[in-house]
Amino acid sequence: MPKRLRDNLTSAYFDAANRLNSKQQRKKIIAYVESYDDVFFWRTILSQFETPDYYFEVMLPSRQNVLERGKKAALMSALHGKTGQWLIACVDADYDYLIQGATFTSRTILESPFIFHTYAYAIENMQCYAPSLHDVCVAVTLNDHVIFDMQQYLEQLSEAIYPLFVWNIWYYRTDRYNQFTMTDFLRIIETGSFTLNDAYRNIEIVRRKVSKKCAQLQRVNPNAGQSYEQLKADLTRLGVTPDTTYLYIQGHHLFDKVVLPMLNKVCEKLIRQRQAEIERQSQHGTQRRNELSCYTNSVADTTAMLKKNLGFFLSAPYQRIKADLTKFMQGLEASQHSPSTP
Repeated sequence: MPKRLRDNLTSAYFDAANRLNSKQQRKKIIAYVESYDDVFFWRTILSQFETPDYYFEVMLPSRQNVLERGKKAALMSALHGKTGQWLIACVDADYDYLIQGATFTSRTILESPFIFHTYAYAIENMQCYAPSLHDVCVAVTLNDHVIFDMQQYLEQLSEAIYPLFVWNIWYYRTDRYNQFTMTDFLRIIETGSFTLNDAYRNIEIVRRKVSKKCAQLQRVNPNAGQSYEQLKADLTRLGVTPDTTYLYIQGHHLFDKVVLPMLNKVCEKLIRQRQAEIERQSQHGTQRRNELSCYTNSVADTTAMLKKNLGFFLSAPYQRIKADLTKFMQGLEASQHSPSTP
């Protein structure tokens, strides 16, 4: 086979390969993703849509026998017209979903029936789904005590940053996005070092910074009042509410600078709490040492557990992903059972 043909694996190629299989064999659908972390995330989702007839294989895209990473690489097949029933792309939404076709990439993601996206900014946002964070702490520490309301914290932080977030999307829907970039936005909403005692005070500091910047943007854009309010209504339609804004900001910022520091502090306290209980309840030194050793060996890594968090299955963005994949699989089933299908 010529090298060029070998390297250009298209949906038609996978279709032909599937047709060669016995009718008793399952047909494979290739799903290209952005990075190694995305493999597990999308595998947990796509596996729910596998049937006795179809299964998914999640992988990084490759070109000329070289693995490629990143959103551009995952979308390349779509941009070159190579996606189809047997080849799909699964990517982070980033701002492409919220800016609703303001760029070519955004239009491609929104319009292609073979490209699936997170709706939330990225997989990291889904992993940080607020109602599930207590379960992550339990998985890490094996301690089910509630010592800090992480869901309430993220909801209040979201409400504090929401007005400025709307402004950020307002700019990104125009050709003036470089006047108020995502980097500018993230710098303003920076919460600083997290401590359990000062957590809500930090939110108030962020709220004041957001208010000051919003006032400045209003002065720069005196005629933007109506379009700003219209954008708020449109964002609500897209799933963004004041208390869920955290799902739509940059994923690495949320994961690395907001949620992980909070989880580490909460888990550290829960571990000390459990160790103190063992110290208290042990009847002699040998039992204490054995119990502490057993517990220490059972404690998990916070980052690893957060990356494997599947609590997002209860989230609104996941319900939209589920609807898209359900529609895709229904279309696939219909096309394969059509009288015109060989």
